[in-house]
Amino acid sequence: MKKVVIIGSGKIGAAIAKLLYHSEDYDIEVVDQEADPLHHLKQSIPVRTHQLDITNRQKLVAVLKGKERVISACPYSVNPSIARAALEAGVSYFDLTEDRETTRAIRSTAKQAAGGQVFMPQCGLAPGYIAILASDTCREFEKLDQVKMRVGALPQFPSNTIMYNLTWSTDGLINEYCNPCEAIDKGKMKEVQPLEGIELFSLDGVNYEAFNTSGGLGTLCETLDGKVYHLNYKTVRYQGHQYLMAFLINSLRLGDRREILKDILETAIPVTLQDVVLIFVSVSGWKTGQLLQVNRAYKIYHQTLFKESWSSIQLTTAAGVCAVMDLFAQGVMTGSGFIRQESVSLADFMENRFGAYYKKAQNLDLSTKIDHPHNTEDS
Repeated sequence: MKKVVIIGSGKIGAAIAKLLYHSEDYDIEVVDQEADPLHHLKQSIPVRTHQLDITNRQKLVAVLKGKERVISACPYSVNPSIARAALEAGVSYFDLTEDRETTRAIRSTAKQAAGGQVFMPQCGLAPGYIAILASDTCREFEKLDQVKMRVGALPQFPSNTIMYNLTWSTDGLINEYCNPCEAIDKGKMKEVQPLEGIELFSLDGVNYEAFNTSGGLGTLCETLDGKVYHLNYKTVRYQGHQYLMAFLINSLRLGDRREILKDILETAIPVTLQDVVLIFVSVSGWKTGQLLQVNRAYKIYHQTLFKESWSSIQLTTAAGVCAVMDLFAQGVMTGSGFIRQESVSLADFMENRFGAYYKKAQNLDLSTKIDHPHNTEDS
């Protein structure tokens, strides 16, 4: 049995634990600072648990010693300290962070990795799978022109003014909406502002908007620097959402008072498990001297697994990190130190038992179902 420690037993941490447990290949321990989520998890699957102050590195290292790998499903702010504990314990590290500064800190820690110890942050959906999909599409071209990546985790039945329900970490959502975003514009890396660059489009008869958010590119901007004319990542929402969030974050300056914004969102916006994940990648470039474009678009809906209701963002995020970790555990992937998402083969990911959950996506025929988008920026 392969030994893994999961830190965090919230919606995503519990989903990771359940996927790995039902694979029957992993010896799982789950760590959390709170007793209630651990107790709830043990009612579903018989895993060992530890209630522990995860900021206490000495105690965390003691739990990690003798294990092979650790997955952090915690808020991004504690991931650098977990990564340092993983380094000291000699275990490989995986997480779901979208935060750019957190990723930089983990990359710094990874420089000290020994042997086959790997550090792989950003292993969820976006960042994560979207970079794997975009990178694979880029390989179809001899020379790249534009790469556009769009992802949205949306309520299937929007019923409020903001046209949104909470589907995952509120801290992560606010982070994406408030922090600077990376892009490549006219061949040069640059920072762009979140909530800007809005574009409107229709898909499957539904009207959407997309706008800049932070972190979704992962390290792809750095990887493709000097190789592409335009590259950007945007979050997809139902039309009207961006205007209201810009009012809260910019006009009322709640982006500078994030705890207040978090309290407002969690008090007023309900969570839903009835969601849909929309994934869209568009790449243009040259093949045999001709400028061509390839589009890939999918929808993944919520479903029932192990007699429980799973949201689509819960499934796609948990399956993403389980798949890449499993590829290393099985020896399909090898390496040492910091590992980028785009180094993962899409074929290997999709053939993996956890990555296979993405095969259940509804493949959308873009040639007939996308209307002409309206963009407010050249790229």
